Amino acid sequence: MARIRLVAGNWKMHGSRASNQALLDALLKGGAGAKKAECAVCVPYPYLEQVAGLLRGSAIAWGAQNVSEHEKGAYTGEVSASMLLELGCRFVLVGHSERRQLYGESDAQVAAKFAAALRAGLTPILCVGETLEERESGRTEQVVARQLGAVTKETALAQAVVAYEPVWAIGTGRNATPEQAQAVHGFLRTKVASETRILYGGSVKPQNAAALFAMPDVDGGLIGGASIVAQDFLAIFKAALAAAGG
Repeated sequence: MARIRLVAGNWKMHGSRASNQALLDALLKGGAGAKKAECAVCVPYPYLEQVAGLLRGSAIAWGAQNVSEHEKGAYTGEVSASMLLELGCRFVLVGHSERRQLYGESDAQVAAKFAAALRAGLTPILCVGETLEERESGRTEQVVARQLGAVTKETALAQAVVAYEPVWAIGTGRNATPEQAQAVHGFLRTKVASETRILYGGSVKPQNAAALFAMPDVDGGLIGGASIVAQDFLAIFKAALAAAGG
């Protein structure tokens, strides 16, 4: 079956009410969102209500960057999946490399967060990827299979999105070549349902988006820095739309 392309922006810890509005106004006016490709933004918790108000009724979806594995309780500072759903979120990032590296999230915790998101009716975007040392030692497939397997032991991936984000290409200006991305995406494709979308994340820019999205198993992108620059994000989205024949 044909998979609808998806371009999701991860704003990370950026934004202000004024800059958010300017960015989203530009995306809406620029035509982000179309029948042959989907567009989403994953934003910091404090801005979810603002973003929901600006995007409600539009073709652009929104989501969060993290979620608690707990439904409720004495977990100060945590945000549950049901809270995100109440704010109209469709997507939530789970297991981003920065969460794994900076905050010590284990495969088991990522799997629990993934399951919590699914139970609430959210679409998790599960992030997997290897470090430079792991790639250079030939362990890329072993690492992503382990990260994926921690989740698939508990639940299916058909209702989720997978994002391959080589850690060595995030925020470094380096990126996997289209062929390198396809090699890992092709491996991941053997591990998930045929309808599961697999995004590439790792220094996607307007200059390389078309070549990446032309790969048969690259179904779109998880975009970091370029997602907070309207012109760049629109160019990347249009590359995905062109790859989909739109």
